[in-house]
Amino acid sequence: MSIIKYLKDKGILEKEKAQQLSSDAAESGKTEEELILENNILSESDLFQKKSESLKIPLREVDPGSASLNVLEMIPEETAKYYQMIPINKTEKDVEIGMVYPEDLKSQEALKFLARQKNFTYKVFLITFTAFKDLLSQYRNLKKEVGKALEELEVELKDERGEEDGEVEPQTEFRRIAEEAPITKIVAVILRHAVEGEASDVHIEPTRDKLRVRFRSLGELHASIFLPLNIHPAVVARIKILSNLKIDESRKPQDGRFSTKVNGKMIDYRVSTFPTAMGEKVAIRVLDPQIGKKSLENLGLEGKPLESVKERIKRPYGLILATGPTGSGKTTTLYSILELLNKEEVNIVTLEDPIEYFIEGLNQSQVKPEINYTFASGLRHILRQDPDIIMVGEIRDEETANLVIHAALTGHIVLSTLHTSNATGVIPRLIDMGIRPYLIPPTLQVAMAQRLVRKLCDFCKEEVKPNIKIKELIQKELAEIPGDSGKEFIKKEIKLYQPKGCPKCTGSGFSGRIALFEVLAMTPDLADIILKDPSEMRILKEAKEQNMVTIRQDGILKALRGITTIEEVLRVTEER
Repeated sequence: MSIIKYLKDKGILEKEKAQQLSSDAAESGKTEEELILENNILSESDLFQKKSESLKIPLREVDPGSASLNVLEMIPEETAKYYQMIPINKTEKDVEIGMVYPEDLKSQEALKFLARQKNFTYKVFLITFTAFKDLLSQYRNLKKEVGKALEELEVELKDERGEEDGEVEPQTEFRRIAEEAPITKIVAVILRHAVEGEASDVHIEPTRDKLRVRFRSLGELHASIFLPLNIHPAVVARIKILSNLKIDESRKPQDGRFSTKVNGKMIDYRVSTFPTAMGEKVAIRVLDPQIGKKSLENLGLEGKPLESVKERIKRPYGLILATGPTGSGKTTTLYSILELLNKEEVNIVTLEDPIEYFIEGLNQSQVKPEINYTFASGLRHILRQDPDIIMVGEIRDEETANLVIHAALTGHIVLSTLHTSNATGVIPRLIDMGIRPYLIPPTLQVAMAQRLVRKLCDFCKEEVKPNIKIKELIQKELAEIPGDSGKEFIKKEIKLYQPKGCPKCTGSGFSGRIALFEVLAMTPDLADIILKDPSEMRILKEAKEQNMVTIRQDGILKALRGITTIEEVLRVTEER
């Protein structure tokens, strides 16, 4: 039913006026909705409320800032503009699509085609003209700023081509262009959008015909803009200039860093260039110093494991180990511990590769293997610096492992990371690296394993009932959780939570990340096992005696409390 007919049937439009509007729509090519608004018959909100009632499709109020780039990219901008439909949110089940004309058959067919092509299911909502216009502008925020700078660059280059007589050395040209306002603006806009969008990394990658820029947000990469390939050398050169890297070296990787102020806050950027078949790729890690100052509680450590870690780091010496795969937040956890230990009366020295965050009061040093300044050689020098507390970025080999154990034995608190899948694997790994079993009990204080999951947005998360399979899995894990940790949920009805999306979380349903932990502390019984039979099976049995909650169990408890989703927990613990 047309909106004019619906309004006539409801007595809002008189018969003659309805006929006139229908005739005007046929002659002018304008839609009925546009003519109703032009004639001031209804306000936009009232009109679309009536249309919602007519079509029996819910009207959705949308904050334009809630549409994140990874949601918008589900439908290309030109398609969205032509059919006046746009993605407004992405849930675990489907993509929510806002449509101005959901009754239009061509729009329906286009949406079905896109859903098949990109393999997604969808749910349709009605949105107003204003909401659609505001949402459409979100496609162009980043693109508009970069596009304007590209236009300025093209004008400058045209002017200069007319003035230049002789040939210019390519590297000199790249440096000159890289320092021109348009290129510096393009790079500045990319960096600012990374910070404002809370991206952890920026990838600038040449493809066969374009320069692709991607942002990693909440652990996932999303393509955001494509730039002309011909500006690739100048963009890379600009980043190299900022990072104090060699502009004329493109055959081998380089590493550097720089800092800029964004919205009044100083942000560090760690840069890595890498030669590819298509040209140099640049990866930029965005380092917000405030993240390095998170408390252990904010990281996700709680209850008895938190008490155990805090008690162990107060001891005058010993080894504190964080373990887990790359990107699981181990270094951030060690920084949080260092913040607790950072006092005027102690000398803290770190050896890192690379330095993630600069912290006031710490003596931080970066290893440089190319000049034989490694963790092992650096650790020998650190011991001559009269340290009280030492942080070694990673135990990678037998030599470093032995030096770390020696430092812990001789009265130092030593923090480091190790690559194992869980806390119970730390002891067998140290033994594999050549550490004598009898040296481990007097040195190792605590081993923490961790994984990162996305946190649900507190403002829009929705309660859901789990399916039978998930319910059985949760009940099984709850029954096996030692001590009192899971008792509060054993007799309760199992409820989980899922993301929805709102302006606070820019439509993603998630807000930041949190760690899942398991903590194994040294005890007399564990020391006895290490000396007699240090197998992972025996150590796991002792861990249960200690009431150690595993990473998966910690994740399930966090899912039941509405901190994350069960899907996130299973994703990062599937190997267990």
